Amino acid sequence: MGKILAISIGFSLLAFIIGEVVRSGGSFFRDDRDLLGEVSGEKISYTDFNKKVDQNSAQFRQQSGQGALSPQITSYVQETTWNQLVAQTVLQKEVDNLGLQVGTDETKSMVSGNEPNPQIVQAFADPKTGQLDRSRLNNFLNQLPTLSPEIKQQWSDFITQMIEAKLQEKYVSLVTNSLYVNTLEAKDDYQNKNRLANFKYAVLNYSSIPDNKVTPTDADYQAYYDEHKAEFKNQQELRSFDFITFNAAPSSADSAGIKKQADKIAGDFKTTTNDSLFVQINAETKSAISYKHKGQLGDPKLDSVMFNASKGFVYGPYLSNGSYKIAKLVDSHVEADSVKAKHILIDEKTIGHEKALARADSLKKLIDGGASFADLAKKFSIDGSAAKGGELGTFARGAMVGPFEDAAFNGKKGDIKIVSTQFGVHIIQIEDQKGSSKVAKVAIVDVPLKASSATQTVVYSKAQGFLGSLTKDNFDEEVKKIGLKKQTAADVNGVAVSVPGVNSARDLVRWAFSAAKGDFSDKVYIEGNQYIVAHLTQIKPKGILSLDDVKKQIQPMVLNQVKGKALTDKLQSALNGASTIDQVAQKAGVTVNPIQNMVFANPVIPGSSAEYKLIGTVFGSQPNKLSKPIAGTQGAYVFVLDSFTNPAPMTDAVREKQQLGQAMMQRADSQIFEALKDKANVKDYRAKFL
Repeated sequence: MGKILAISIGFSLLAFIIGEVVRSGGSFFRDDRDLLGEVSGEKISYTDFNKKVDQNSAQFRQQSGQGALSPQITSYVQETTWNQLVAQTVLQKEVDNLGLQVGTDETKSMVSGNEPNPQIVQAFADPKTGQLDRSRLNNFLNQLPTLSPEIKQQWSDFITQMIEAKLQEKYVSLVTNSLYVNTLEAKDDYQNKNRLANFKYAVLNYSSIPDNKVTPTDADYQAYYDEHKAEFKNQQELRSFDFITFNAAPSSADSAGIKKQADKIAGDFKTTTNDSLFVQINAETKSAISYKHKGQLGDPKLDSVMFNASKGFVYGPYLSNGSYKIAKLVDSHVEADSVKAKHILIDEKTIGHEKALARADSLKKLIDGGASFADLAKKFSIDGSAAKGGELGTFARGAMVGPFEDAAFNGKKGDIKIVSTQFGVHIIQIEDQKGSSKVAKVAIVDVPLKASSATQTVVYSKAQGFLGSLTKDNFDEEVKKIGLKKQTAADVNGVAVSVPGVNSARDLVRWAFSAAKGDFSDKVYIEGNQYIVAHLTQIKPKGILSLDDVKKQIQPMVLNQVKGKALTDKLQSALNGASTIDQVAQKAGVTVNPIQNMVFANPVIPGSSAEYKLIGTVFGSQPNKLSKPIAGTQGAYVFVLDSFTNPAPMTDAVREKQQLGQAMMQRADSQIFEALKDKANVKDYRAKFL
């Protein structure tokens, strides 16, 4: 019995585990916890994706000069990284199948050959000419073995990306070189663009029948859906949810309390002797205190006050952008508008801060003794300016990091200074200073207007009470009872970071992609002053959507289709016994509209819209014959073709082929990738990670 009981328990546990695996979409035989996606069976791990995101984020910060990235920018970087990994995986399979390679000699040629890669030219360009500075490139390549591991890795990643781009270029060239435009295609395109049609038409617009007078049947919807099914292919899973927001804005009592707090901070700010530390401790927004010109303080109120105040003056509290702010004038003086300087950057990461300072001091003594600053820069500086003798050109305030900037602007022409920044230890020589104007160093403490815990508790209790009243079917009813406005987030993808009305909605979206249709949110979601309760209303899976999924979307078109049947019947009655378009129009109660010089390639009715079916039929008609009724985009039409004006014979088939070929080439890159991506059966699991 003991063995039987043990076996029975074992089977029960196994069944439970398998059930959990099935429900979570995982595998019993592999660990999918790090699986972010699959492309043609190749796995993309979350770990590898995250490393790539970190690299791209660092590159974005470097190029944009931003610090912390906003949720929206982070989402953009993540999406770009995902597309890079998918493209890389998809194309790598094609490249491997074809045996395409980038050899060592070709790689060297892309870096330092006669026609180097555009990325190399951009990275090592002369700022003045925009052309490749070969001495700067060669100096970097010679110093590369002695540089830090971080820089070596960055260079290795750069070369890898360049090779991948070259392989992609080779593959695309193979495909696009197979594209061909024949003479018949060129002639047909020439005719479509130059042959003119002159005709008259009568139209019964769909708007002449009110929507509430039309009742489409299920068969009408099904017929439209079957005819346009290919248009309803969903590239990724989308979900829609309704939600309401309980607003926990600060009460008048909260505002008064925060104002009192700001008043106390203002008093302490006046007496503090360490303004930077005071800002770091008391400000909601931590920012470095630096010298700025008039117009750069970020608030017109400060410009009008601080540039006429004395050192130590405190302004505020004043209300700005949802916060009480207190500003203190730390210092002000007149200085140059711009500085011309050169520098030598010593890398302290490899030799340490103390040794870097010692080396900088030794080099300064050599310069003071008459040694060439430019020669020493070329030999010892790790900055890109080394090849130019350390020359940085002329720059204004805001172009350099704070300590470097202060040293350059606070000194005088001819000074040589040593200063440390986050990049290393700099030896700076001030070559020239131009202009003069007043700058001010202003420290700002902001105290945001926030709801008190008491206010938040009251609003949260209301939201929690509403959540507790919900069932799967009564969301709309309960919303009406409390009198709040229901909002809708329609067709949200799994990695969305915001929805209309909610800027930071990542947690809410993550819930939506783990819920079942009809579910309401598992908790009250909090975003700033917003307390949110949601109801999942629709799930649109990846692939061809069902009729139910698109029924609301296609309703206007189905209504027009039903109206089209009624209006074409009306026009057919008007055609009976009529011999001219004027007679048809008179019977139908409409006017005749003449059209001159219509081209097939631009089928737009003046004052209306594109009518592809109508214009296509016109160009396939015989002159002076009344057409049958045609249900178009805006209404039902009858027309009569007056004449065609044929263009002169095509004399330059080569030019026509080239124009068509160029248009085809421009579309090729994206279409090739989309075709390969579609074939690769991409599986995207990012919604559960991001």
